[in-house]
Amino acid sequence: MDEYEFPKLDRTAFSVVSSFEEADKQDKEYWLSRTPLERLQHMELLRRINYGSNATARLQRVLEITERA
Repeated sequence: MDEYEFPKLDRTAFSVVSSFEEADKQDKEYWLSRTPLERLQHMELLRRINYGSNATARLQRVLEITERA
């Protein structure tokens, strides 16, 4: 992960909310306050966390021939 290293934990970004709706609202406000580039960088980081070294591998093409009845 060249430029997508794991970020340091910002403990000041945490807050306690009383409902899931309030948490969803705060999440949405947070991500809308980020620039499009920051959002894409975070999405890429999550993709690499989930798929590891296979994150940049290409998908295999699959061709299936069917006959119409």
